Amino acid sequence: MRAAQHGAHRDLPHTTVWGYNGTWPGPTIEARRDRELKIEWRNRLPEKHFLPIDTTIHGSEGSLPQGRAVPHVHGAQVLPESDGYPDAWFTARGEQGPLFRSNLYRYTNEQAAATLWYHDHCIGITRLNIYAGLAGFYIVRDAEEDALGLPSGPFEIPLMLQDRLFNADGSLLYPRAINGTHPVWIQEFFGDTICVNGKAAPYLEVEPRRYRFRILNGSNARFYQLRLHRSDANGHVMNKRIDVPVFQQIGTDSGLLPAPLALRYLLIAPGERFDIVIDFSSFAGQSFTLNNSAPAPYTMGGEFVPTDVMLFRVNRAVTGKETSDVPRVLTGFEPMAATAAVRERLLPLTEIERTADGYVVTSLLGNARWHDPITEDPKAGSTEIWSFLNTTADMHPIHVHLVRFQVLNRQPFDVELYLKSGELQFLGEPIPAEPNERPAWKDTVKAYPGHVTRVIQEFELPSGAQASKDDEGYLYVWHCHILEHEDNEMMRPYRVIP
Repeated sequence: MRAAQHGAHRDLPHTTVWGYNGTWPGPTIEARRDRELKIEWRNRLPEKHFLPIDTTIHGSEGSLPQGRAVPHVHGAQVLPESDGYPDAWFTARGEQGPLFRSNLYRYTNEQAAATLWYHDHCIGITRLNIYAGLAGFYIVRDAEEDALGLPSGPFEIPLMLQDRLFNADGSLLYPRAINGTHPVWIQEFFGDTICVNGKAAPYLEVEPRRYRFRILNGSNARFYQLRLHRSDANGHVMNKRIDVPVFQQIGTDSGLLPAPLALRYLLIAPGERFDIVIDFSSFAGQSFTLNNSAPAPYTMGGEFVPTDVMLFRVNRAVTGKETSDVPRVLTGFEPMAATAAVRERLLPLTEIERTADGYVVTSLLGNARWHDPITEDPKAGSTEIWSFLNTTADMHPIHVHLVRFQVLNRQPFDVELYLKSGELQFLGEPIPAEPNERPAWKDTVKAYPGHVTRVIQEFELPSGAQASKDDEGYLYVWHCHILEHEDNEMMRPYRVIP
């Protein structure tokens, strides 16, 4: 992890970033299932941060070193000492957080092929470190996926979507609060420029054939609703007819879907990954823009919405025969039954707001702060339903470390009654999960405002857990993946009890 200079666009001067190996995004790491990988993460960051730090946020006090960091592979099923616990940070000068154990991490990769990603997870400044550039792809591959014949090699491309603000001199701008509830912290960050793999307004020249795109929303707070539109070669939308390539979604956060799903648009929250195939074979000589239309914040709106994501030009000659395929069956899948759960936990998502104008002071999970006693303590190997009661006007993407889960359903409830009395009164029948959520393995879920969102998960520890056993169990976290929320108390530790 080190500082470097990065060019986001040919018309912008280079800007300082913090990157893994000095690049934004960091190198794509490829792993094989059941083949252990060890990574030594080295901090070579400057002592002083180049983005504004709010020392009133828990975990970001002025007494702490600014150049601290700790990597987390999002979606990896690993032991706590390799998970990137927020208090396990370390610096270039050898300073360490209270739960630091080692900077040599062990990834056993005992999980199906999937698009994971790695990013900083330092308590109190995660939003700043990821914004600075500390994020990259981590792809797990296996023989089952290899045998499907999906587009590969130069026809398989990861796309990391992140919105940014740039100063006139090309430098990254992260704004300070104006009359906020904290001197620096802002409620949510929204940039006016969408970057893909660290580039603003990018284009991709493709052949008229199938391409696989692993799409990651690596933004701080922005949701994306993505659609393809016909355009000219410069990216100007010509019309919004539907005679454009469809998205064939083949996978999500934690692996392949059982079967491909044809979609015209994709709604992707921060932290989510969508694995798609686009077939350009019938569109030689044409161009398409990938556009965004999601309001910000989602679903309230009110902030600027940049529409241009990237441009596809189908203008390259075909190199070799098309041999890729998208089979009608991708993988076996067994839905988890709600009856398998030994417990359901009701977990409210709440906000403390300033009375005068509703500006958020802090957001909470389970009505508790980060340092409050742990209340979620599942037994190793047990199956539980976690029901997220969203009492706020925001949609919150909730991520649970260690596990993968299945989305059961969502159900509207009387928020006002619940906040006043704690009584949970439903206002309608359960709503089935979205088609690309169930059947599917996920690790990040959209918790809709005014709804209970239910997920079911087995708390299975990875191999080697016995060697690390202690009296207190195995420590992980769950949190909102809107980074400004995560940094201001919307994150909680939990323990898996052996």
